[in-house]
Amino acid sequence: MWRRAVAGGLNVFPNRLPIHSFAPSSAPLFLAPSASGDALVDVGRFLSSAARIRSVADPWKLGGLRKLSAGSRVALGSAASGDGSSTKAAEVLESLGSSPSVLSQKVRAISEVVDHYGRCYWELSKARLSMLVVATSGAGYVLGSGHVIDFAGLCCTCAGTMMVAASANTLNQVFEVKNDAKMKRTRHRPLPSGRITVPHAVTWASIIGISGTTLLAWKANYLAAGFAASNLFLYAFVYTPLKQIHPVNTWVGAVVGAIPPLLGWAAASGEVTLNAMILPAALYFWQIPHFMALAYMCRNDYVSGGFQMFSLADASGWRTAWVSLRNCLYLLPLGFLAYDWGITTKWFAIESSIITLFISAAAVLFIRARTAKTARRMFRASLLYLPVFMSGMLLHRLPLNDQEAYLVVSSSQDEELLRSSGDEGLLGFEKEHMHAASPPVAYASVAPFPFLPVPLYH
Repeated sequence: MWRRAVAGGLNVFPNRLPIHSFAPSSAPLFLAPSASGDALVDVGRFLSSAARIRSVADPWKLGGLRKLSAGSRVALGSAASGDGSSTKAAEVLESLGSSPSVLSQKVRAISEVVDHYGRCYWELSKARLSMLVVATSGAGYVLGSGHVIDFAGLCCTCAGTMMVAASANTLNQVFEVKNDAKMKRTRHRPLPSGRITVPHAVTWASIIGISGTTLLAWKANYLAAGFAASNLFLYAFVYTPLKQIHPVNTWVGAVVGAIPPLLGWAAASGEVTLNAMILPAALYFWQIPHFMALAYMCRNDYVSGGFQMFSLADASGWRTAWVSLRNCLYLLPLGFLAYDWGITTKWFAIESSIITLFISAAAVLFIRARTAKTARRMFRASLLYLPVFMSGMLLHRLPLNDQEAYLVVSSSQDEELLRSSGDEGLLGFEKEHMHAASPPVAYASVAPFPFLPVPLYH
């Protein structure tokens, strides 16, 4: 078929047009004088022949030429019939040939812009760190739920937490842009490298921060939204400037990391009880060895950035290692408390003790040999500890309804024991004080974590 078309095309242009005239560079040559004079070439047959020849190199344009409407052919014919016909025909064909390339260039430009800002927003949000925060918040939500978990509420809580965490991390980089530019580990972030401007980053942080808090207030409750807003303020406006002032910033940052599980629990149950403090306490104690190891490994960078970290005033690393071990040991009783308070089964108490001994062993090795290698080993052990701890807590959890039943049964057993002793006066005294006692949230409201030890950094 194509051979017949080529032959027909050659018959139309017997000696005036060579074969290479069908190449894109010779597209303007549409007219050839026939035996009778300046007669018009059959544009339709010419386009069909040229398209078939070019289809091997450019199949996309074959479809475009086949789809030329009758109006296009008439336009080509009318352009060829007047003065300057070759020029007009060339302009028509050039516009037809260049339109796909212009469109592809626009699509490519849009995709490059989307990719650029997508990467910048991803890095500004510290997306992997934010996803860890979301995981702790989701774990708190599940622990605060009953037998039936509201998955729509869980998704909204995680989404709101993600947006607030991304906003806090962005503001952190806005305030530390000059410090980050001095550190090897952070100088390639979007703000120090100039890939995005500070006003743009502030706008991004404001939009997602307000959106996340609003989503939590709308789909969860005001208590959860209050936790999110207060944590954003604590991280961006207290912890961030404190990093350049005093080493206590590590302990303040640990409180920041301990709040998301409370947020999740509050979103699920609408309240904060003493049982809700187990996972936040674990996160608080876990963050100390985690950040101590990181600060020890990167202390030269922190010196360059102007940050006041605990390890910088500890040249030997002795106090840094002992602080890490002490906080690892604080993790030991949490599994037994979770079982004793009816939050999990006894298996979690055993499992949490085993993994706590492993991270404590890594801290002991860090004490014995205070090197970057042992600090890195403890850092990796801390990275492994947290997901295993949370997974075990979720796997062996008792739903919130069962926790309440457990407490009621325990209270009934205590009353029965008092009755069997025959001391009714003591029983009345206990009942009176049980009703007069304040709920657990009253004790928790005195301070965010009243049972946490005072940070010892001297």
